Amino acid sequence: MRRFGYLHDRLFWVSLATYIFNRLVVRPHLGPFFQAHLHWAWPFLHSHLDDLLLMPAALPVVLWIQRLTGLRKNDRPPGWGEMFLHLAVWSVMCKIVGPLFLNVGAADPWDVLFFAVGGVAACFWWHRPSLQPAQASHEL
Repeated sequence: MRRFGYLHDRLFWVSLATYIFNRLVVRPHLGPFFQAHLHWAWPFLHSHLDDLLLMPAALPVVLWIQRLTGLRKNDRPPGWGEMFLHLAVWSVMCKIVGPLFLNVGAADPWDVLFFAVGGVAACFWWHRPSLQPAQASHEL
C-alpha cells in the first residue's frame, strides 16, 4: 500500500487552489459576468463549489494533524470509513451546530450532499488502481 501524501497530495493542492480562486476571483470579480452570461453556472459557483471541495481540501490537513498528534496510526490514503466519519462530524457541525447554536452559516441540506459527493470522488481518486503498488510476478 502506498503512503498518503497529506499536504503533498496533488488533489489537496488542486482543491485548495480551486477554492481560493473561486473565493477571491470568481465570486467577487466575475460574479456579474456569470450572472449575466452563464446564469446556469452561478448558483453552483456561488453556493456549492466550496462544499464540493471541502473533503479533498480539508481532510488531508485534518488527517495530517491527527497523524502528528498520534490519533492516526497509519499513513495509508483515507479509507471510506474515515471519510464518512469526517463527513458526518463536519455535516453536524457546519449544518446543525453552526447555524442553530452559533449563528454561523446556513442549515442547507444540499451542502451535505455536495460534501458527500466531494468526499466520495476524493476517496475514489486516492484509491485509484494506478496508485497501487505493482504486484510481484510469480512466473517461473
